[in-house]
Amino acid sequence: MMHSKFSRRHLIQVAGAIAAASSAYSSRVFSLPVKRKIGVALVGLGYYSQDLLAPALQLTKYCELKGIVTGSPEKVPVWQKQYGIADRNVYSYENMHEIADNHEIDVIYIVVPTALHMKYSVIAANAGKHVWCEKPMAMTASECETIIAACTKNQVQLTVGYRLHHEPNTQTVMEYARTKPFGAIESIVAQAGYEGEAPAADHWRLKRSMGGGALYDMGVYPINAARYALGEDPIAVSARLSVERKEIFKEVDESAELTLEFPSGAIAKCATSVGKNMNILRATCAEGWYELSPMQSYTGVKGKTSDGTFLNKTVVNQQAKQMDDDAIAIFHNSRVLAPGEEGLADIRVVEAALKSHAAGGERVELKKG
Repeated sequence: MMHSKFSRRHLIQVAGAIAAASSAYSSRVFSLPVKRKIGVALVGLGYYSQDLLAPALQLTKYCELKGIVTGSPEKVPVWQKQYGIADRNVYSYENMHEIADNHEIDVIYIVVPTALHMKYSVIAANAGKHVWCEKPMAMTASECETIIAACTKNQVQLTVGYRLHHEPNTQTVMEYARTKPFGAIESIVAQAGYEGEAPAADHWRLKRSMGGGALYDMGVYPINAARYALGEDPIAVSARLSVERKEIFKEVDESAELTLEFPSGAIAKCATSVGKNMNILRATCAEGWYELSPMQSYTGVKGKTSDGTFLNKTVVNQQAKQMDDDAIAIFHNSRVLAPGEEGLADIRVVEAALKSHAAGGERVELKKG
């Protein structure tokens, strides 16, 4: 049963006040004059750019796909025809730095394999452009810190592509971490994984040096979810990585299980896989529970609580919402929802998990950032 001071009526009143304030803020922001849309250049034209980001940009209110950076010349005419990209806004990885002289491009969105995130994020920052970097942010905490430093030095905004930070039901869970309507949060279960066709043998996702494997590819979803569901950073991690299809996953993990310990005493059981379907975030509290299931799908994130409340707000397109929110932050020089420090915190956990696995699953303490 819910504590009396957090009655259903009280929660509805609080939620209504928050929604009204948010609506008023949004109306104020959206009514401000915008001279032109934020010009975005995508770096890397693989699946995520082609099938998700480029189409999502067509749905945004404050962004526009203006440029591309690719190492595949054969893709250029296809993208130009489909999106009307001018010759002057087409770049290769070798001359990407020349975007510094292009006033039509405001943001460079890094969508290359994880091992290349630092290199091209730094080039983008040094070109004086705002940096949107896909998750996971980088291979190591040190690389994340290098990206943050480059953006700070060049006075450009940095945001990590955590689309779920912009998803309304996920934002409700983040709010629960602050208000604790069901009492103290005692434990978290966070799982994200998929069962699909194995990548081609030469695909970067099967190469450890490029950031392949379940822990890097999908692991930041449950790690990040545990952190935002608690509103805390973990103090220790124990982890085990595993492979079932050894003929495919020769040098990277196929699945991973992590136990995260938090300052409040809460424990998070996290799991991830590129061979099994799993998609849930559940918080067990002193006076109830709540969950999102699915918790990280591109569409249809939804959930419920132990008092019968449904978390079923909708958003037309997560990536479009993400990019519009980040564009608004650029317009007003305000804090982004998923700054570089957010990506850095998750990679610190990933590094500790790898260390734990190498030590047979031993508990590894995390140093304070």
